[in-house]
Order: sequence, then C-alpha cells, then structure tokens
Amino acid sequence: MIERPLHTARLVQQEWLSQSSETKHLVFAIEDLDKFDFDAGQFISMVAPKEHKSITRAYSIASAPRKNEFDLCLNRVEEGFFSNLLCDMKEGEAVKFHGPHGNFVLRDPLRDSILIATGTGIAPIRGFVQWLFADDSHHKGKQFHLVYGTRYAADIYYKDYFELVAHDFPNFHYVVTLSRPSGDWQGERGYVQEHVRKIVEARPEAERTNMDAYICGLNDMVSATRKMLKEELGWDRRQIVFERYD
Repeated sequence: MIERPLHTARLVQQEWLSQSSETKHLVFAIEDLDKFDFDAGQFISMVAPKEHKSITRAYSIASAPRKNEFDLCLNRVEEGFFSNLLCDMKEGEAVKFHGPHGNFVLRDPLRDSILIATGTGIAPIRGFVQWLFADDSHHKGKQFHLVYGTRYAADIYYKDYFELVAHDFPNFHYVVTLSRPSGDWQGERGYVQEHVRKIVEARPEAERTNMDAYICGLNDMVSATRKMLKEELGWDRRQIVFERYD
C-alpha cells in the first residue's frame, strides 16, 4: 500500500450556509505548504483517529486553487464521525488530510457545458465556476448553465455568489429549482433533469449533443440525469462527467 503524505489543515474561517440543514462553509489553511495545487473539482481525504483506528473521509474541494487554502461545504450527518468532527471544529483547530485526488475535473478542450448539482454536490461546481470566471482565457466565451436543485429555499447554497457571476458574465446562466417550494416561491420548481432537458432542447438541433455535462449529487439524481441525457437526448456517455456522494 502506497503511503500518502499527510498535510495539516487549520480551520481559519467558518459560517453557516443553512442552520436548518446544519450545512457549513469551512475555510482551511495548510500549515506545511505555501501553495496547494489541484484541479478545480478534485477532492481531499480527511484523516483522524477513532478508537485506535484511522478514519478517512473524502470531501470535494469547494473552491478553485488559492495559495495554500481550500474551502469545504458539508452538512452534519447523524452518526457521521467526520461530519460531526468538522462541524464542531473551532477556528484555530487542525485536521490531517491527503490529496488532491479524483477525476471530476473540467474537460480539455472545453465545450459549452451544463453544471448540475443538488445539495452539497454544489461544492466542486463552485470550484469550477471560481476557476472558469477568474480569467477570460479559462472560460473562452463558452456557454455554462448551472442547474441547482434542492428541496427548500433555505438550502440554496452560495446563491449570492452565483447570481453575481451570472450578472457579470452573459455566458453564465444560473437556474435554481426547488422540489418542495413554499407557496411564495417565485422561481423554478421540480427536479433538475427537467430543467436540463429544457436547456438542451432550446439549442439548435445540430448543437444539442455538442456539449458536456458535469453532475454531482446523490446517486438517484445522478443516475436519473445520466439516463435522461443518454436515452432521451442521445448523448454519448463520454460527454457526462459525474461524482456521487452517497
């Protein structure tokens, strides 16, 4: 077994994204690195001791590369050892990790794309968007649609950030859809795949398969969206990059 080098990450900032679902945004600084290189969309593996064993848990990085820092987006899970450890951390406390890992990264060459996420699956997508729109040479004027689905309005994570990008860049389009909206909700309703279908079908017929999809979320959503793209819209499986987290 290959021994992976462990790094020390110290919590420097935290905030609630949603108190009702106990979801937090955490910012870590790496003590033993001046620069942390990774591709937007990759994950790290946190490591901590529990009852004389070493417990490891993977978390997608919720930011683009930024000096020696990285962000996480996660929610407390009942009986979840690592989610409780991280949600209970105080600023100044540290945790070990190794990485980066993973192939959930943007394709080269870049094409028009649909970014699809539910819940905390928005984490690596936020990293994509930060990287893409940090420099015009990154997004190259391609069209990007972000379709984000959640149950309730209280759980729309990073809404202000994505709305700002959509305001500043005409080639970034942001759609939020709720599956259990309240009566006063003015936005889109239903599941993400319904809105993905609309985006694809709104394109000229010759352009409908000339794009890629990046999907992150719970297995049911990932499977349903992949099936719809392949079976209903005629996409090739190689056009669909995905990461499941349940």
